[in-house]
Amino acid sequence: MELFKHLIYEYKKGVRDLALYTCKTNEIEALTDILRKMKIQYHITNLENNKINLYFGANTCLKILRGFSSRNLEKLTPYEDFLLGIMLGYSRNEQYNRLLDKITPQKKCW
Repeated sequence: MELFKHLIYEYKKGVRDLALYTCKTNEIEALTDILRKMKIQYHITNLENNKINLYFGANTCLKILRGFSSRNLEKLTPYEDFLLGIMLGYSRNEQYNRLLDKITPQKKCW
């Protein structure tokens, strides 16, 4: 719960536009109640093993997220994966490298 509260804090302060919090299914009602009271938009994706990905933040980011080709993070296209990482506030340089690794054929430069 501390991480969840910290993500809300960062969103409210403008540090991130979108946050992702993974929780157990039985926790989701309490968490979404907090978000509704704070008037923060959210999107839920069900996972296996009674877990849920709870995305929350800017409505524009949530609209983009809802348009992705898959709800399974492992099945996102390289560009969707890149965009999600950027929206979540991950290191831009790491996201650039991650995207290039996924779309560039491996070539040896000897």
